[in-house]
Amino acid sequence: MTIRLSPYLMMNGNAKEAIQFYVQALDAKVLFNQSFGEMPENPEFPLPEEAKNLVAHAMLRVGETDLMFSDTFPGQPSHSGDQVTICISINDIEKSKRIFEILSQGGEVKMPLQEAFFSPAYGIVTDKFGVTFQVYTEGQQ
Repeated sequence: MTIRLSPYLMMNGNAKEAIQFYVQALDAKVLFNQSFGEMPENPEFPLPEEAKNLVAHAMLRVGETDLMFSDTFPGQPSHSGDQVTICISINDIEKSKRIFEILSQGGEVKMPLQEAFFSPAYGIVTDKFGVTFQVYTEGQQ
């Protein structure tokens, strides 16, 4: 089993600018960058025009560390303090479920652990200490 913790920066519509800034400031390399408009369409939830060019997910490599980014989705609240979360990347679904369940105890589930087009098990939870974690299970569905 592999487990990694990575900082995840939630930006308020300026993730592209932040990515360019950190590439320059930290000599970072862009490993991945996808807009909401490049994601598979879901007919049940049409994508608003103002979301299409926003960053859905990006990853930079800074030295030996990954730094992840996303813009908040239009209409979703963006609060100071929610801007930095921790992404837990795990390659074992059962371990993801166990970690998510423990982090949920006394906390608040923001998105239930569920299958997504990019992960067999992904969810977001704020633990009882107010720290928000994204649990991301690696691997193909």
